[in-house]
Amino acid sequence: MEVWEKSETIDPEIRAWVYSLVTALGGRSTYDDSYAIGDDAHAVLKDLLRWLRLHDLRRKRFDVRRCLAEANLVKGDLLEILAQFPQNGTASKLKSKTAVACLQVLACLTTPVEEDIKDDDKTRNFHRHVPYLQLAQVGYKRALLHFENADILRAIVRVVLPGMAQPRAERSPNEKAIIGLSLTILKNVAMITQPQHLPSQGDENEITRSTTIEIFQKQDIFNFLLTLGSGAGDEFQDEVLQQLEILFHLLKGVSPKRLFMEKQQVAKNNTKEFKDLLSKEKSMLDSYKKHAPTRHNRFGTMVWVKRDDTNFSTVTGQHSITNDQQTLYQMDKSKKWDKPKFRGKNTPDVNEQLDIGGRCDITESAETILKSFVEDFLDSSFNPLFLALRKLIERDTQDERHTDEHTKQYFYLISWFLSAATARHEAVAKANGRNVTEANLQDNSYAYIAAVLDQETFVLLNRSMQHFLDDKKWQVVQSTMLAFTQILLTVQSMAESKDEEDQEIAENIQNRIFYEESTHERILQLLRGYNRQGFAYLDAVTECTHVFVRMLERYSKVNVDLQIRSKRRARRKQKQKPDAATGETADANEADEEAEEEEREIHLAASERKFDFARFSAKFMNQKCVDTFLSFLHFYADLSPEQLKRCHRYFYRLAFKNELAVLLFRVDILLLFQRLIKGPEGLSPAIEGFKDWEELVRQIFRRCIKWVSKDTEGEGWKEVCMIEMLFSKIGGTVFYLQNGFDRVVEKAAPRPPAELDFKATITEDQKLGVAVGVMLEHNKADSVSWVREEVMHAAEEREAWEQIETTSNGQNGGNEIEHVKPTAPSIFLQPGDSKERRLALFKDKHLRLLLATLGYERLGVAEDTEASWLMPSEVPSAKLYDLVSQIQKAEFDPPTFDGKSATDMTKTKGSFVRNETAGLFDDGYDSGVHESDAEAQMFPPNLREKRKERGEDEEEPKKKRRLQRRNAEDDPTESEVERRAESRREKERERNAKIKSALFITASDDESDAEGDAEFFRLEEERRQKMRGVIRNQLLKEMDEAKTGGKGKKAKKSEVRAKAREVARALGEDENALIEGVVSDMDDVVIGASEKRADGGRKSNGEDTSEMDEDEEDAEGSSEENEDMRSASRSAREQSMPLAEASGNASTATKNDAPDKAGGDGEDDEEEAPVSKRPPARRLRAGFVLDDSDEDE
Repeated sequence: MEVWEKSETIDPEIRAWVYSLVTALGGRSTYDDSYAIGDDAHAVLKDLLRWLRLHDLRRKRFDVRRCLAEANLVKGDLLEILAQFPQNGTASKLKSKTAVACLQVLACLTTPVEEDIKDDDKTRNFHRHVPYLQLAQVGYKRALLHFENADILRAIVRVVLPGMAQPRAERSPNEKAIIGLSLTILKNVAMITQPQHLPSQGDENEITRSTTIEIFQKQDIFNFLLTLGSGAGDEFQDEVLQQLEILFHLLKGVSPKRLFMEKQQVAKNNTKEFKDLLSKEKSMLDSYKKHAPTRHNRFGTMVWVKRDDTNFSTVTGQHSITNDQQTLYQMDKSKKWDKPKFRGKNTPDVNEQLDIGGRCDITESAETILKSFVEDFLDSSFNPLFLALRKLIERDTQDERHTDEHTKQYFYLISWFLSAATARHEAVAKANGRNVTEANLQDNSYAYIAAVLDQETFVLLNRSMQHFLDDKKWQVVQSTMLAFTQILLTVQSMAESKDEEDQEIAENIQNRIFYEESTHERILQLLRGYNRQGFAYLDAVTECTHVFVRMLERYSKVNVDLQIRSKRRARRKQKQKPDAATGETADANEADEEAEEEEREIHLAASERKFDFARFSAKFMNQKCVDTFLSFLHFYADLSPEQLKRCHRYFYRLAFKNELAVLLFRVDILLLFQRLIKGPEGLSPAIEGFKDWEELVRQIFRRCIKWVSKDTEGEGWKEVCMIEMLFSKIGGTVFYLQNGFDRVVEKAAPRPPAELDFKATITEDQKLGVAVGVMLEHNKADSVSWVREEVMHAAEEREAWEQIETTSNGQNGGNEIEHVKPTAPSIFLQPGDSKERRLALFKDKHLRLLLATLGYERLGVAEDTEASWLMPSEVPSAKLYDLVSQIQKAEFDPPTFDGKSATDMTKTKGSFVRNETAGLFDDGYDSGVHESDAEAQMFPPNLREKRKERGEDEEEPKKKRRLQRRNAEDDPTESEVERRAESRREKERERNAKIKSALFITASDDESDAEGDAEFFRLEEERRQKMRGVIRNQLLKEMDEAKTGGKGKKAKKSEVRAKAREVARALGEDENALIEGVVSDMDDVVIGASEKRADGGRKSNGEDTSEMDEDEEDAEGSSEENEDMRSASRSAREQSMPLAEASGNASTATKNDAPDKAGGDGEDDEEEAPVSKRPPARRLRAGFVLDDSDEDE
């Protein structure tokens, strides 16, 4: 049956009903040949709509649509009714209802039939009617675009304008539905194309993409779309999906870069493409002309080729005798290969209307119109529309309108508009040239596409890519890869911009993208997972990988300290079991603490590490990734120079940068490379990049020859290479094939587990019960039973030996010779043939604790996995029987420890108790304590006290509420993190600078000893009296030395009083008593000195000169004496101040020695914050400090 023949499968009654309704709708007038609408046109349209819904969609037969197409309802009636709708002014209510009914029927008829019925619901009638209906829809589109009497699309927009004028809150559901109907019709018009497998019934140029764009511009449809797009954030939120579909079908396949090219550049590109086609044709003809038939070689030729197995192969044609290579090529060409059928899941047929891998060329006028629309859309509607679309997709509601197809269209349009924005930016920058001003930069900003460059879009993109990759929906994955690739290229363009703000934004985006290791792993998974998804998918995945690796390499070179976050599955903390004694679970507070600890563990599971690009790029150098690029290279005849360069870069990185050329040493790969350069049907030498490919292939073959002819220690290397060239390389054998010998793997020596010990509160009698309890808590009851049996066997064996020894001693009792008591033999632990038991004896720290508690000793070094355990000969059998009874008691009646587990009663041997949360905030920086501080290194910081457990009667503490800003970002900035870390380290230094001796104060220090205290205070008093006399004598001597000075008596007294006050503070004595004693002695010295001066005044001048010389000699002698006195006083002072010497805090010692310059009391000095900086060395004289005032005076 022909496509246009009337179907005989339609029920005649149904055809009669439908035809009668079409007749009642209206018809041509007999007077003026105008269309007259029937009296019941509105009711007729409702009946037709009811027939379409109830019969076609419910019964899935499409008989009514076939009848309406045969009756020419759309062009003969519906468009005539819409043409009568007034273009200006307000239509009557009846005309408006009739026009809306026409829109409902028209939207139903123009919707593609594949969207209405699923694949499982398609009936036989459906397949009979589909070709006819597809051709009918092509006619509908032609009629809508080229209706003679009126602009139908403008009339459709005119119908919905009253509803659009109303605010969204006041808009009725009927008005919303009318807007949706108009957008559905526009989407269908943009979507309908001529089916390639069906005959055309008219001029195809009337329904092309170029014609559609021109009609949309002529009838103001683009302005209508811009209005809806700019209000997508508030007024037209319900219509965003339909706008998305219209834009997708208008822009799909159109090159965005070509739109923003100048006319000269477009002509140049067209010329280049034409030359490339001519070059390919010439190359193909040249390879054909080499063996093309001529007038002299038309005679038949037949050649028999004798093979090694004495069989003959027949080759016909004179071209088979030109050379050996051509003969073999003809033999391969004549072979018939029974290719096995693909048993995997068949790829569904590609829908021409939904495919995103095709290319659509439009006319120059259409390009101008579309360029103007795209510019206006980017400036006014892009951000609101795509922001609303992202929010709709993120909600992931059960809305039937939102499907996976919309997600695919959303990401495809992101890539398209980003490419258009980049091309527009480059075109404007090129047009401006060097005269770049701030106004130009502001007008050419990337702010117009900011809605798809935020973190929320990146999260949605990564989640969607992983989700659809897991579901194997390849077209959606392809659109996500296109969007991701274009985002990377846009960011690269922003980084190269002259605007500093754009460069900063690009740096931030790259840091966010490259920070997640999951993104790196997903790109690798996409490349390795290619399997018959088609050429468009193959092109997308190779381009995405190429751009990502290239940009990551460049970024890692600039940012040497690049950190990435790798997520690992955190171990969940085992929940606390109910208490065996009380049968009650932990209280709510403990449950909350466990939940917080579990969240902390999950948070710490995401760790940062330094990025290594060499390590990352090595993941792409495997056989699956090689096969993906080889599949892409098989289309070398259809690839562009950019695509060929993409493959060239990968194979160059594989063979020479990573030194893995052995992965290319496969027969089919080498044959492909040879055909690529030498032919037949190879690349044209005139193509761009041919020289690079030629050099690459030459070097690969050169390395292959060296690989085969390598000298190795063993024999048969060439045979191994020939066999390996037939197959893909396995990862475990690549090293051997590269070097000719196996990789030497040095197995690290096993490390023994951490040795456990008991806490100090556990007594000797409780240790065995704790060890058994720890084993039972870790579900090792079978090991406890085995140990108990071994101890029982040891007790029986030791008891038998003791009985034999007792009997032998009784028999030798009469012997006078002294009998030497023999030593009992050691009893070894017998693990048997169980490998698990032997391994547990080495690795199980709990089992080792139990054995050590029982008295077993381990022989051999700590790293020896086969070391034996033995029971010493000193242990008697009675002790062993007692151990068996204790094990049985602890096994069947475990001890309790005030609500704590047995594990809490153990600790790692040699470790001290630390705060459990001390390592949670370790930021990897130094603590700020300098190694030059000897005193700080001598005494470690005080340990933080553990929080006391809350009793049963105490109330539960209230949780602290922390205020948070509403709009604060979740992740702090790097500066905030550094500032917090510095503040935390400063507080830690201040805490450590305080008294550090608390660690060495034990409970025994509080014990009082009256006799010892009395002896201590007596010795201290003797030392203090000795120091008092030494200091007083030194002060008097200094006053005697200063007798010749110009100061008066009051000045000397004030000086002595100040120095005496400092000494008294240092010694802790009464200041007044010491000052009065020194001053009184000073008065005696001064009186004697005055008398001596009176006697000396009567001497001659010569005597005065000699006396002055003697005074200088006395001063020199006194300086030496002062040095001796200074050292003696320092040692005496150090002995008299043991507390200052024992303190490890440098700031505390400094504060005790420093003079009170401000005149404050001692309590104020103790409240001052300690100074972390080490003070300069003090100058001491006679046991006290000399400050700057002494030097001045």
